[in-house]
Amino acid sequence: MDALAVRVNGRVVDLNRSVPDDAGIEYVTADSEEGLEILRHSTAHLMAQAVLQLFPGAKLTIGPPIESGFYYDIDCERPFTLEDLARIEERMAELAKEDLPIARAEVSREEALALFEKRGESYKVEMINELPAGEALSTYTQGEFVDLCRGPHVPSTGRLRHFKLLSVAGAYWRGDEKNKMLQRIYGTAFPRREALEGHLKRLEEAKARDHRVLGKQLGIFLVDDQAGSGLIYWQPKGTVVKKVIERFWEDEHVRRGYQLVSIPHIARDTLFRISGHYDYYRENMYVLNIDQDEYVLKPMNCPGHILLYQQQIHSYRDLPVRFAELGTVYRYERSGALHGMLRVRGFTQDDAHIFCTPGQAGEEVLGVIDLAHFVLKTFGYEEFQVELSVHDPANFSKYAGVLEDWEKAEAALREALQARGIPFKRYEGEAAFYGPKIDIKMLDALGRGWQGPTIQFDFNLPKRFNLSYVGPDSQRHPVVMIHRTVMGSMERFVGGLVEHYAGAFPTWLAPVQARVMTITDAQIPAAREVERRLLAEGIRAHGDFRNEKIGYKIREAQMEKIPYMLVVGAREAEAGQVSLRVRGAGDAGVLPAEDAVRRIRADIEGRALAPGKA
Repeated sequence: MDALAVRVNGRVVDLNRSVPDDAGIEYVTADSEEGLEILRHSTAHLMAQAVLQLFPGAKLTIGPPIESGFYYDIDCERPFTLEDLARIEERMAELAKEDLPIARAEVSREEALALFEKRGESYKVEMINELPAGEALSTYTQGEFVDLCRGPHVPSTGRLRHFKLLSVAGAYWRGDEKNKMLQRIYGTAFPRREALEGHLKRLEEAKARDHRVLGKQLGIFLVDDQAGSGLIYWQPKGTVVKKVIERFWEDEHVRRGYQLVSIPHIARDTLFRISGHYDYYRENMYVLNIDQDEYVLKPMNCPGHILLYQQQIHSYRDLPVRFAELGTVYRYERSGALHGMLRVRGFTQDDAHIFCTPGQAGEEVLGVIDLAHFVLKTFGYEEFQVELSVHDPANFSKYAGVLEDWEKAEAALREALQARGIPFKRYEGEAAFYGPKIDIKMLDALGRGWQGPTIQFDFNLPKRFNLSYVGPDSQRHPVVMIHRTVMGSMERFVGGLVEHYAGAFPTWLAPVQARVMTITDAQIPAAREVERRLLAEGIRAHGDFRNEKIGYKIREAQMEKIPYMLVVGAREAEAGQVSLRVRGAGDAGVLPAEDAVRRIRADIEGRALAPGKA
């Protein structure tokens, strides 16, 4: 049987659990999302069992399934090496062959404490002591291995056949830098070998596309410890890409009725106390003492945009007011979480805030969704995953505002997605403290999701700042506020583009769009004229007139992923022609220089996603 677990009246439990005779049941297989999660969670336990057998002094903490596999955080005095991972994996395979039954047992708090104290599992004891009194506890046993876990799990270790341990990294216990550094072993598992092999192949491709490596090779960005971790320095070529995106973004927003604004990077704490960020977000903020006041490096742009809205009285005829800004913000991130351009401490959001009447809110959300899809498709993203994050009905106290407003806001976002026929997943408890949100993840060339557009509905900040408009009745009415980004952060967006295109940007985005090359010095005057024509047409061109072999020059241009190469030899110089080479297509033949210029311009103006595809 392919079943790994069973859904009983909507709840997934172990396959060998007894169920009432009248229960509605449905088998859960490894091909389902829930089944794959169970498979991976069980493989994490299998790995932990192998680790304890090979390293008896090790202590276990937590080992959850994650989106693409699983991990287990382990306290072991001896650092794990790649050779150790191979040994652990080999032992896992042996344990899987033994087909050990996996048995669940419900235990009392006292029984659980006694069990794990006896086994020397101090982290498990700590977790048990922190659980609420009366909470049901359960353990899972396979052979001599016992773990504290809610489950469910597969029936036996024999179901775990296709897995791979991938890497080991440091991780602080409970994510707190004040706690001990543990070792986190990452792995993955699949129900079939072909799926595992396909995943490993994609990981190798992802490694070849790593923006941290390509970003350095292509001169896109720099992170330097002398300046501080998590801070991005844009190099000349990266700045070109950034500026092209910014100009496109600004032009498109102006066309859609947004007003461009700009606010300082720093503000008094008063602004963020009124907004609520100081109370809800303080641990992620950089706070400075200046004179007798406290100032904040702004973690978000919304309070500043609110100040701009407050500068005049708005009639209902003025609304909606749409303020947009490429605004840099600063947020504290733990050093272990920083990751190239994708997770940083200072970043530029393509931010906007829409102030409107409640009746306009639905149409404004639809407008943002349409803009987001247009922008993302322009950059070559065709597939998306959409999430709707709403409040946690079991713990509304952690949110600002009143439940009635939240329910209205959540309904408005849900109805906007439904109006466009966009499928989405609903996540309870994932909303921001001030309102629900839509998150749109774009899928790249390898099918990986990148966080991009976010649309957040907000009744709370307008109330905190007493924002209003004058209605047809000449009375003041509360304004509704929509927070939104389309690309997310500029740093993460460009890092994602580097990996999406493996550094081979479309012509309109490429830092250098064309390189003119000579075969001998005799062609330099003619080649300079070709370069001049390209530059005059607004094409980012560069001449390579070095006394090097043409094959060497071409290879260098290919390594730099330049879309067009224009070679000028003796015959081309005499006839006013070029030998054109196109990235990804090779030799495109000899043609008049004017024709080559027109072809490149067509690529740029059409924002073609590949050279010659305009």
